Amino acid sequence: MSSPRISSGGQRRSMTEAAIELYNDYKHDFRIFMDGVVGYIGAHPKLVGKGGAVHSTRHRLKDADSLRHKIARKAAEGRTVDETNIFDEITDLAGVRVLHLFQHSFAEIDAVIRSRVQSGDWCLGEKPRAYTWDPEAAAFFSNFDVDVRHKPTSYTSVHYLLKPRADSLVCCEVQVRTLFEEIWGEVDHQMNYPDPTDSLACREQILVLSKLVGAGSRLLDALHRVKSEI
Repeated sequence: MSSPRISSGGQRRSMTEAAIELYNDYKHDFRIFMDGVVGYIGAHPKLVGKGGAVHSTRHRLKDADSLRHKIARKAAEGRTVDETNIFDEITDLAGVRVLHLFQHSFAEIDAVIRSRVQSGDWCLGEKPRAYTWDPEAAAFFSNFDVDVRHKPTSYTSVHYLLKPRADSLVCCEVQVRTLFEEIWGEVDHQMNYPDPTDSLACREQILVLSKLVGAGSRLLDALHRVKSEI
């Protein structure tokens, strides 16, 4: 008896499930490394406490459903993800967000992360990237060793890909952003992601919100400067 034929859709599902199964095999390793990143940054004496740079942290591991959707989106873009390349194609299986109030606080957070890298305890998977739509924010980030990229979706955040060593399959994406930027991200994520909204009014209001967020961040920095002068 000949073997049953597998449709392209069925084959894709099979490849996807094999990739997810492989991720599940390594999930404990991702969790351990992610917890170490959160614990180091979230409790660092130079970053926390009264007046510390870090306001709070959040973290998560991708679950099977969100990973399945992401693989499907990449397939729609012509990028196949399977068990041979899942850890290269999807680098946010473990994710950490580091939130701060003032833009200038980013410098302290960046310094702590790079110090950990320079000591050999962490490794950068690639050059950190600063995504922003705001020319003033782009000018600020250009003072650091990051790749500044324009983000047409009105998103602003700095991304680090951290690994325990250069050849490790385990990777943790660390996103550093202000609390205002986090608010915009949460709203956009609920209304415009992963599938962009078809509502023109909704898209325009999300854009307006991004402008308010940028103005709010600059106002906080101005208030901090005034207080420092007083």
